[in-house]
Amino acid sequence: MPFARMGGPPAATRMPRSHPATKLPPFGDDGSTVNVIVETSKGSRNKITFDPERGLYELTGVLPLGASFPYDFGFVPATLGDDGDPLDVLVLMDEPVFAGCLVAARLVGVITAEQEERDGAVERNDRLLAVAEKSRVHAEVRGLTDLGDALLEEIEHFFVSYNEIKGKRFTPTGRKGARAARAIVEAGAARFSHKRR
Repeated sequence: MPFARMGGPPAATRMPRSHPATKLPPFGDDGSTVNVIVETSKGSRNKITFDPERGLYELTGVLPLGASFPYDFGFVPATLGDDGDPLDVLVLMDEPVFAGCLVAARLVGVITAEQEERDGAVERNDRLLAVAEKSRVHAEVRGLTDLGDALLEEIEHFFVSYNEIKGKRFTPTGRKGARAARAIVEAGAARFSHKRR
């Protein structure tokens, strides 16, 4: 949940939403890729979250020993999911990048899911899956079938356990391909545009 913040500084001390990450479109110039802003790098136990009000990346959590992010994790700018946050995306690439890195990625699918918050509220909270356009290792990955069931199950398990640590329940409800993933981004972009108006 990239933009979620608990408390924070008084509004008068916050920076305006002028950070470049707040001005990017969801899709790349050619329309075939999505823009992804990476927050947390593959292999990291630290959960990094972008705060648009201050234009900073903040440490918002630390995973226990033995747990780490399986791939780079971030968000698609100028989108909103059903939970009110930008759409989450896990990006497969050859090496991890730093927080704030812009990655052009092609969507390969989505893990649809529901997330139960600590207060019992249930929201849809999908996890988009993408491959970095510049990746060599994953260059042939075009859809979920190219990833295989074993890897997808491991990714789902990570998000289930990650949310358990935070006192939430993450329940995968299905897997869909690249076309469905793109439709989710388009809907998220429309939701974002409507809210800005």
